[in-house]
Amino acid sequence: MKNNVWEYKGYYTRLEIDTDTNTLRGKIEGINDFVNFESASIGSVIKEFHDAVDDYLDFCREVGKEPEREYKGVFYVRIASELHKRIAIRAFQAGKSLNATVEHAIENYLG
Repeated sequence: MKNNVWEYKGYYTRLEIDTDTNTLRGKIEGINDFVNFESASIGSVIKEFHDAVDDYLDFCREVGKEPEREYKGVFYVRIASELHKRIAIRAFQAGKSLNATVEHAIENYLG
């Protein structure tokens, strides 16, 4: 399998193979709502994923619920206390918040 992570309308899934049932399946990742799909063939599994996302969005519209989105910009990271101290001091010295400093470091890491 070349790539088992797919995106559609800003939602992501990872395709998995259930060898017990010979089924391809996935679920929308990164949201609290449980939205899944499955297919017996590779030819239709992408359509099933798209249909699952579209059905989720339709359902949210029907019940007046704001659809959850992945990657809201908040995540928690555990790091060594010494590293935490070093970056907090660096942020303080630069007159920036810890969040702004970490965001800058991540941007530099990603290029």
